[in-house]
Amino acid sequence: MEVGTWAVVAAAVAVTAYTAWFWRLSRVLSGPRVWPVLGSLPGLVQHAEDMHEWIAANLRSAGGTYQTCIFAVPGVARRGGLVTVTSDPRNLEHVLKTRFDNYPKGPFWHAVFRDLLGDGIFHSDGETWVTQRKTAALEFTTRTLRTAISRWVSRSIHLRLLPILDEAAAGKAHVDLQDLLLRLTFDNICGLAFGKDPETLAPGLPENAFASAFDRATEATLNRFVFPECLWRCKKWLGLGMETTLARSVAHVDQYLAAVIKARKLELAGNGKCDTVATHDDLLSRFMRKGSYSDESLQHVALNFILAGRDTSSVVLSWFFWLVSTHPAVEDKIVRELSAVLAVSRCAHGPALWLAAPFTFEELDRLVYLKAALSETLRLYPSVPEDSKHVVADDYLPDGTFVPAGSPVTYSIYSAGRMKTVWGDDYLEFRPERWLSADGTKFEPHDSYRFVAFNAGPRICLGKDLAYLQMKNIAGSVLLRHRLAVEPGHRVEQKMSLTLFMKHGLRMKVHLRDLAPVIDELRGADAAARPATVPCA
Repeated sequence: MEVGTWAVVAAAVAVTAYTAWFWRLSRVLSGPRVWPVLGSLPGLVQHAEDMHEWIAANLRSAGGTYQTCIFAVPGVARRGGLVTVTSDPRNLEHVLKTRFDNYPKGPFWHAVFRDLLGDGIFHSDGETWVTQRKTAALEFTTRTLRTAISRWVSRSIHLRLLPILDEAAAGKAHVDLQDLLLRLTFDNICGLAFGKDPETLAPGLPENAFASAFDRATEATLNRFVFPECLWRCKKWLGLGMETTLARSVAHVDQYLAAVIKARKLELAGNGKCDTVATHDDLLSRFMRKGSYSDESLQHVALNFILAGRDTSSVVLSWFFWLVSTHPAVEDKIVRELSAVLAVSRCAHGPALWLAAPFTFEELDRLVYLKAALSETLRLYPSVPEDSKHVVADDYLPDGTFVPAGSPVTYSIYSAGRMKTVWGDDYLEFRPERWLSADGTKFEPHDSYRFVAFNAGPRICLGKDLAYLQMKNIAGSVLLRHRLAVEPGHRVEQKMSLTLFMKHGLRMKVHLRDLAPVIDELRGADAAARPATVPCA
């Protein structure tokens, strides 16, 4: 038999063998269509602009869990190429809590983020994570930290954000609210993380070298998720494209933080002056007082908290203000709650005393409907829509799905909040009342494995309570003074990123709020129906 004939026969055998293998593989996969060799890549490309909705639709069709194959190639598909996607609360509890040690962040996440975040708490595993988590957990439970973030947030709101909104209202101009909120939360988290205010939310919205370098470094880091690891590692070695941007930006960020740490050490030494030490209540200073962290580790501590705390709150607030502006009944209830709480706590039925000072902790704690509206926003538009874990050893999920070692498990936070089987027939409706008691007076949280916007299990967000505190302060301060409306013609769309930004920002018209109707209603209300408080002197 000639060589050419042997080649044809061998090719035919190979095709037949692959066809049989692919047929068996496709029978066990339950997700979107998988193509020979290319796997699910065509679907991913086709739905690149509506990825989260596509995943949610697939999960609803599959009953909460499906498996797909990125590359349908023998030897690859079973492990690295096989992806398990789930939003089933039972599976989420299994992965995030019950078998926590079997589902770490994994080597891929660590490789992607290491240049920017080092071995920080955001993506580290094992003892490195445990040590940082214990230290951070102790600090996040202190009242002084709550006081510190309240001080930073209140100052940014009243001295920067509100004047900008007042000016826009007076000039009948629009603002990009997403940009303003990003700047606000960046200034706040920098103040909380290392005690320095970059002042990005200032008149004229100036550029800040540290903020710009951090943005470029973050964007370049996230770009690594787009390309195969071998490709971005090659680009890094050759110094090409975004890898060059990443290296330069990280160097700038490291230089800035190194100077901050050096100066802070001198300040904390303070020649023994207690008042100098007491003024530094930021996280960096708190970690430094532990005395067991290198300068590099301290830099990574600060950067991890900035990354975790900046985008998350601003993204939620952007979607919140958009939802409220398109649901006037919800907006009306929020404004009435704000007014009722302030009327009692400040003993006044007029806006003068309501607007004269920032909210107190007690006032913010009593804003239960506002917290419900923020939680409902997080259900529909979580800051981080998708997350994943690395499978260490073969395992079975509670729903019977087998997950092989070396493969990833993606848990879709976006989809978890949009499952009809979990949230009922109105799962797509923005309805804050689902978070309230029957009489509407108490906030009732849902199970943390149904509502995973703050993660769950041992890695549950340490800053959850502080995030609510900050978001309620910002949302309440703005809505008490202003009515916002999306600028006509502006398109509100999701940006496909690790964080659920709005693709085109959030361009809004700003109007001063008329509180007269609410005040008249409060004056005519029966005193017994008002929230209980200390009688006015």
